[in-house]
Amino acid sequence: MLGLALLFFVIAIVAAALGATGVAGVTMAVAKWLVMLFLVLAVVSMLL
Repeated sequence: MLGLALLFFVIAIVAAALGATGVAGVTMAVAKWLVMLFLVLAVVSMLL
């Protein structure tokens, strides 16, 4: 899951460099949600 977040982050950086700000914004939002989901699942797995 963290790998997917990093992939979306790289896509956002490349899209921003190429001037596609809409695509960059969407992929950055997806990456942010994947990181949040990863953190929640990591905390839950440490507590169990």
